Amino acid sequence: MFGIFKHNTIPEPLPIFRGFDDEFYAPHSRHSEVHRVDILAHPELKILSESDEAGVFMVSARGGREIFITGHMEYSPDTLDKEYRRDLDKGLPIAMPKHYYRNDDPAQKPLDRWRAHANLFYANWLNYYVYQETPYNLQEIQ
Repeated sequence: MFGIFKHNTIPEPLPIFRGFDDEFYAPHSRHSEVHRVDILAHPELKILSESDEAGVFMVSARGGREIFITGHMEYSPDTLDKEYRRDLDKGLPIAMPKHYYRNDDPAQKPLDRWRAHANLFYANWLNYYVYQETPYNLQEIQ
């Protein structure tokens, strides 16, 4: 899974998605997959976001105390380009990252479509799930 993919959020309003649009984009770069059916087999896990093309993206547990991401919202605009060119230079079999370069042309600049949502995600996570939920006395964390 290599490229930039569109994701949807669950309809339930959650603090992690405050300020998010109905759809958002995020980078993926991985040689593995977490299957939806495997997550659904564990009722303590809740799928928060998915992509038709990239699969499960965000899962939570313990009421948001644990959030799992399968993509890389932290990536800089040129990170996938560097990974792609690195592997090409090594002669490794690599496909061009999907939905990444303007006009699917690696000679053109990548199209950054995830930075605003990435910033929102990290701000929301730190504010609503860390700062506001963490008690002053860490012994009180359940």
